[in-house]
Amino acid sequence: MRYLPLTPDDRTAMLAAIGAKSIDDLFVDVPENARLAGPVDLPRVAGELEVERALSAMAAKNATAGAVPFFCGAGAYKHHVPATVDHVIQRSEFLTSYTPYQPEIAQGTLQYLYEFQTQVANLTGMPVANASLYDGSTAMAEGVLMATRVTRRNKAVISGGVHPHYVKATETVVHAVGVETLVLPAAVDAEAAVIDQIGPDTACVVVQTPNVFGTATDVTKIAEAAHAAGALLIVVVTEAVSMGLLKSPGEMGADIVAAEGQSIGNALNFGGPYVGLFATREKLIRQMPGRLTGETVDADGERGFVLTLSTREQHIRRDKATSNICTNSGLCTLAFTIH
Repeated sequence: MRYLPLTPDDRTAMLAAIGAKSIDDLFVDVPENARLAGPVDLPRVAGELEVERALSAMAAKNATAGAVPFFCGAGAYKHHVPATVDHVIQRSEFLTSYTPYQPEIAQGTLQYLYEFQTQVANLTGMPVANASLYDGSTAMAEGVLMATRVTRRNKAVISGGVHPHYVKATETVVHAVGVETLVLPAAVDAEAAVIDQIGPDTACVVVQTPNVFGTATDVTKIAEAAHAAGALLIVVVTEAVSMGLLKSPGEMGADIVAAEGQSIGNALNFGGPYVGLFATREKLIRQMPGRLTGETVDADGERGFVLTLSTREQHIRRDKATSNICTNSGLCTLAFTIH
């Protein structure tokens, strides 16, 4: 079987090498009350038609987002996704490799990542964007870590309008390296309250617009206050479509933009996978997490694309690497780009 390449002899040899008599010996450290006493309660064998019917019956119990009035938001949005997206996303030139380190065989992947970066830079009003992160919340966390590296300070002031899930995800990531977070109380229309909390130890101020309550704010004055104190401004956007209507974060003085791109080209998918957008100022590019695709020319003088910056550096620089993000949301990025 193609997904089970090991033979019984292979398994026996592996067990002998580690001194185990059976596969069960590998699980002796798992408490007995946490282990199943027998096989999972599922049919041992079923044909494709039977499986399809069973799963379809289960899926039919869900109310789809398009079948009822849709009031959900807060970082997950239902927008029309053109039929073109599903068609183009399956073309072979976009499916040449998972990690495009070898440009010779990954020009399709690298080109759309380059186009994606250009789109995100235009949307956010920033000069540089990376090839995506996992989602908006981890993009925010990476933004805070980046700000501490740039400013050599250790405190993040977070607005009460930032999505609480984004805040929790960020706290989970940054506390491990000793970054202090000051989260303001929830507020419908008080992004500017962060100004009073800016001090000499502030690495960054994090605001969201439109915030989790739907309030759009011009954060220009917040940017000015942060910069006057030597801090960076991180602008979070959970609804990427809003950037087509409102003044861009870059125009308002943002140093880092962390956004969720799900609502462009990507379905709700019961919460994921999604696609994180990340953009910054050109002078900060060396501290930007993730990977960056660049344009070049090949030996024949033809236009080509390569990974200019890549988190492969994490394997070389170890704890001095800018991030432990090892990839980007490739397929979701492609869907975003096509849309």
